[in-house]
Amino acid sequence: MLVAARELLAVRSPLDAELMVSDMIGAWWGRRLRGGDVEQVLGEGLVDYAAKAGTPAALTLLIAMAYLGTARQGAKSEGAALALMESGVARPSWAERVGAVKQTGCFVSRDAYGDQDTVVCTFAYRTEHLEGAPRPRRASPIEDRHALVLVVDYNMRGMARDSWVSSQVDKLLEQARAEAEASEMLRFEEVDPDQARALLESAMKATRDPADRRTPPPVSDSYGAYHAFARARLKALPPGRKRPAPLHSEAPYSRDRRAMLAAEFLASDAAEHLSDPSAASRCADHIIDYGCDQDFSRPLRVSPTKCETFLLTWLPRKVMLSPAEQEAMPHVLAAWVRFAGARMGLPEAGLRATLDSVWEATARFSDAYRDPTTFGLDRALVERLLPDGDLSALARRVFAFPLLEGTHGGVELDRLNPADDADRRVLLELDHAGEVDRPDYEEHLAWHEEIAARLWEGDPPEMWEAAQRLLDLGHDRHDVLHVLIEIAERIGDHPDELAGALDDIADIPDEPPF
Repeated sequence: MLVAARELLAVRSPLDAELMVSDMIGAWWGRRLRGGDVEQVLGEGLVDYAAKAGTPAALTLLIAMAYLGTARQGAKSEGAALALMESGVARPSWAERVGAVKQTGCFVSRDAYGDQDTVVCTFAYRTEHLEGAPRPRRASPIEDRHALVLVVDYNMRGMARDSWVSSQVDKLLEQARAEAEASEMLRFEEVDPDQARALLESAMKATRDPADRRTPPPVSDSYGAYHAFARARLKALPPGRKRPAPLHSEAPYSRDRRAMLAAEFLASDAAEHLSDPSAASRCADHIIDYGCDQDFSRPLRVSPTKCETFLLTWLPRKVMLSPAEQEAMPHVLAAWVRFAGARMGLPEAGLRATLDSVWEATARFSDAYRDPTTFGLDRALVERLLPDGDLSALARRVFAFPLLEGTHGGVELDRLNPADDADRRVLLELDHAGEVDRPDYEEHLAWHEEIAARLWEGDPPEMWEAAQRLLDLGHDRHDVLHVLIEIAERIGDHPDELAGALDDIADIPDEPPF
């Protein structure tokens, strides 16, 4: 990277320099290191290496990283750059203009479905601080002005999924306006800069902290290259009052408000053809909960992508449906689209496209939805493990409580409820019937109760992720539980530290601490 930084010596524009370094440090964006933070190991390591090199190329890199890096990288880079300049290392002509920008307007292009926002923030470089210093060639207006573009996807928890920079600001804005004027499915408008900042900071945080941290976030190939640039540019926008994301989100729905909305739907003309009112009511509850909990309190928002994601992705892994509900769900969803589309003023073209998507997904729903009872599991047993209907919890709860059927030690396991604290204790005692003579039996069993409760709730999610990694390596269930206990006991009541320690588990040590 230090060799590549030599190209910065020939750059005349601060924008080009910033984009080059953003691309450079984007090489490790989204990467994860076992036992270390990638920004510390690679980012701060690069700063330290450049500081020791002390070359003009190293100085240019440090100047750019002082603006583009994380807070720690920026502080270290600034100190190292000042030291090199004091020692006589020449700085580039663009050095004083790095990051010296002002915002000139923020805009958003959004589709009528509310699936995504394309946010455009425009900037220009300040020039007043150059007085008294040798003036570089005056950049032309088209070089001075530039636009940062980020695409926010609300079907993916509002994460930023794409980003790029354009120096063709006027052309970009004119094209966005023209597309909105030509289509009833698009809208383009100017937004307050503080509103844009709050939205984009929330979106970038959602990208940085995905729901499933075992897989890289689903972003474009270019997102990492522009990430550092975008993060730095947002600081040029006024913070102002924090607003929820997205820009058009609603206030949170209470239980009563959700129930009222479901009642309005079931009494509407859109739902009059539904033949099983009981199943339709439960399906409507799931649809509303999904919109409230997964889509920024927007249960009435409908789109082809949202409906397909709900039917083929979220339901199959999150909700246990009865056979009647499985049969009714696609029909209830189609009725909901008609009801919600009319309420939200969705254009007719959008309504037809969404209904078409629902019926296309219906043919795949039976294959996508895996009823646990088809795996040979008794429905009564599944209901004991999933009183909240959360299908995603099934595997970790079976891992926490493997003794749930038959008779063990004279106890009829079918009568015990793992969601009840007293019954949970009995189940764990039976699971440790051979360890009653150990001197720390009560304390040890209490820790098993702690781990079992955390696995039941999925709190933190890193605990079950760590357990799965160790099970995949062939380790015994009880050994895995003991490793989880050792970490929980050592870390104590520090949620972030516990999540980090669990995240770092790669294997069980040769001499496990139990």
